[in-house]
Amino acid sequence: MNNHTYTCPMHPEVIQDYPGSCPKCGMALEPVIVENTDDDENNELNYMKQRFWMSLLFTLPVFIVSMSSDLAPEYIPQNISMVDIQWFLFLLASPVILWGGWPFLLRGYESIKTLNLNMFTLIAIGVSTAYLYSIVALLLPELFPPLMRTKDGLVHVYFEAAAVITTLVLLGQVLELKARSKTNSAIKTLLNLAPKHAHRIIDAAGNEETIPLDLIQVGDMLRIKPGEKIPVDGVVLEGKSNVDESMITGEPLLIAKSMDDPLIGATFNKNSTLVMKAERIGSDTMLAQIINMVALAQRSRAPIQKLADMVSAYFVPTVVAVAILAFFGWYMLGPEPRLAYAIVSAVSVLIIACPCALGLATPISIMVGTGRAALSGILIKDAKNLEIMEKINTLVVDKTGTLTEGKPKVTTFIVQNDSFDEKDVLKFTASLELLSEHPLAEAIVEHAKEQNVSLSEVKDFKAITGQGIQGTIENKKIVIGSEDFLNSLKITTQAITKRANSLREDGKTVIFIAIESQFSAIIGIEDPIKSSSVAAIKRLKEEGIKIVMLSGDNETTANAVAKKLDINTVYAKVMPDRKAQVINKLQEEGAIVAMAGDGINDAPALAQADIGIAMGTGTDVAIESAGITLIKGDLLGIVKVLKISRATMQNIKQNLFFAFVYNSIGVPIAAGVLYPFFGILLSPIIAATAMSFSSVSVIVNALRLKQIKI
Repeated sequence: MNNHTYTCPMHPEVIQDYPGSCPKCGMALEPVIVENTDDDENNELNYMKQRFWMSLLFTLPVFIVSMSSDLAPEYIPQNISMVDIQWFLFLLASPVILWGGWPFLLRGYESIKTLNLNMFTLIAIGVSTAYLYSIVALLLPELFPPLMRTKDGLVHVYFEAAAVITTLVLLGQVLELKARSKTNSAIKTLLNLAPKHAHRIIDAAGNEETIPLDLIQVGDMLRIKPGEKIPVDGVVLEGKSNVDESMITGEPLLIAKSMDDPLIGATFNKNSTLVMKAERIGSDTMLAQIINMVALAQRSRAPIQKLADMVSAYFVPTVVAVAILAFFGWYMLGPEPRLAYAIVSAVSVLIIACPCALGLATPISIMVGTGRAALSGILIKDAKNLEIMEKINTLVVDKTGTLTEGKPKVTTFIVQNDSFDEKDVLKFTASLELLSEHPLAEAIVEHAKEQNVSLSEVKDFKAITGQGIQGTIENKKIVIGSEDFLNSLKITTQAITKRANSLREDGKTVIFIAIESQFSAIIGIEDPIKSSSVAAIKRLKEEGIKIVMLSGDNETTANAVAKKLDINTVYAKVMPDRKAQVINKLQEEGAIVAMAGDGINDAPALAQADIGIAMGTGTDVAIESAGITLIKGDLLGIVKVLKISRATMQNIKQNLFFAFVYNSIGVPIAAGVLYPFFGILLSPIIAATAMSFSSVSVIVNALRLKQIKI
C-alpha cells in the first residue's frame, strides 16, 4: 500500500488509499495528488493495454473465421466441419472473455452485489449472456427448437460477438484512460515548473552548495543565476534583475526585482544574479498552493452535475428493463429464429446503453477548464464558481488596488498651521500612520522616509474604521482622517475646502490632519489607475456586464476616477461594513453579482456576492474569502475567467446533449424499432463500437477547452 489517496472522476466523494475501481460506477480511480508521470507509468493504463493487445491477438482469427463461415463458406476447407469451426471459436474466444474481460465481469458482479448499477453491469450482462448462450448452443443444440437448428443440427453461436465486444470495450478503456491522463496536463505543467535544485550560500565568503529543493530551509540564503528558476518563495537580499512571472500569473511582461522585492518560486530569473532569502518552502509556496487549489477544483462538482446524476440513477435499471422487454418482444412476436433475434437485440441494448459518457460529461470539462484557467493565472476554488461566473450580469469593483495600482503616492502636502513646519506635521502624521492598516498609510510613511523625517513614539493609538485614526505624540493629540471625521470632532476645515475639492476633482484622495484640535494640514494622495483597467472595463461592458464601483472616498474623488474609466454607477463614502449591504441591495434588485476586491478588507463583501474574485497574489486570506483568485490582480483576468466559464459551460452542455441524444437514439435502434420498417437490426459488435467511442468523444470534446483563446 502506498501513501497516496485515490478518487473517482465521476464520484469525488469516493476516496481510498489504494488504486482500484469506483464502487459506484466501476471506473478506474485516479490519484488525488497528480504526479508528474508519463502514460507508460500509469498502472491502470498498462493493465488495460496488456489485456487489449492479447485479446486482439485472439479476437482477430475468431472474427475472420466467423465472418468467412457466414459470408464466404466456399473458402473454408472441405475437411473442416461447422462443429470444428464452433469449437475453434469457443477455444479462442474464451480467453478473451474470461481473461481479457475479467475486470468488466468482476466490476459488473460487484455492481449487482452492492446495487450500484453502472456501465459495467450492462457490459457484464451483455457479454456473459452472449457467451453462455453460445456455450449451451455448442454443447446442447438439441435443447433448441428445430427452427433454430441447421440441417446439421447445429445452432448459431455468438462467440465472435462476445469476443469482439470485449476487445472493443478494452480499446475504449485504453483510449479513455489515455484521454483522461491529458485532462491532468495543467497540473503536470505546473509540477514541471519547479526546479530540481538550488544554490545555497553556506558561509560569509559567499561559497555555495547545490542541494535538492526539498532540503531548503526557511531563512536559507539562495543564489539564483541568470537563466535559472527561482526555487522557492522569498525576498531579494542582493542584486537587481528582471523576472519572468508568466508561468504563475499568465502575464508575459518582465518584472523588475531589487532589494526587499518578493520572489515567487518557479518563476524565471532573466539577466542578473540575485541573492534571496527563502521564506516559504514545500507545500507553503504559491506554486504548491496553486497546484492544490487546481486539484481540489478539478474534483469538485458543478450544480449542473445534479441533472446527470439524476438521470444516471434511473438509467441503468431502465436499460435493463428495455433489454428484457426487447428480449420478450422478439421472442414472442419476432420472426424465426426468435430466440436468436431476442438475444441479439437484448445484448445490443445492454451494450450500446453505456452511461459512461453521461457521467463524464461534466467532470471532464471541469477538469480541463479549471486547468486552463490555472495556466492563465486564474485560480478557481470549485466547479460551482465556474458555473456561476457564466451567469453574472453585474460586477462590483473596489477602487483601491482593483481599479488602481494599489500603490498610492503623496503628491500634495499643504500645511495650514503656523505653529508647525512641514517636517513636524509630516513627522506626527507618519508616526501615527505607521500603526494604521489603511492602504494609504504606507504612502505617507514612505513619503516621510523620502524626506528623511524621523518618526516618534505614539501613545493612546485608536483607529475608527472607515473614518480615521488618533493618538498622542510628544504630548500632543493628533487626529488624521476624512473631513467628516474631523468635523464630527468639532474641528473646522472650511478654510481648505476649496483646495481639497480641487484635488478631489483630479481623482486624488484628501486626508485631513489636526494637531491639538486645530486643523493643521491636508495631504493629497494619488493612486494611479492600472493601465489595463480602462480596456478591461470596456471589454466587460461589451460582454453585457454592468460595472459598479465602490469607494471609501467622497463623491468628488470617486466620480473623478469613475469618469476616467467610463463607470456610470458609483457608491462613494462606503465603509467596509457597508460594502456587503450594497451587494445585497443589488441582489434584491435581481442582479447576479461578482465582487472583485483585494480579498482582505473586502472579505464580507466577497462572501456576500454570488461569486467573490480576489485580486492580488493569492494570499491565504484572498484564497479563503473568494471563489476565484486572480494572481496578477488585473481586471483583464475577469474577462479571461468569464470566457473560460462560458466556454466550459457550453462544453458541458454539448457533452450532456451528445450523451442524451446518443442513448435516446441508440437504445431504441438496438431494441429493433427500425426492423419492422427497414429490416435494420443492430449487431452487438456495432453496438460495442458505438459504446466504446461515446465516452472517448466526450473527453476529446472537453480537451478542446485547452485551445480556447483568452
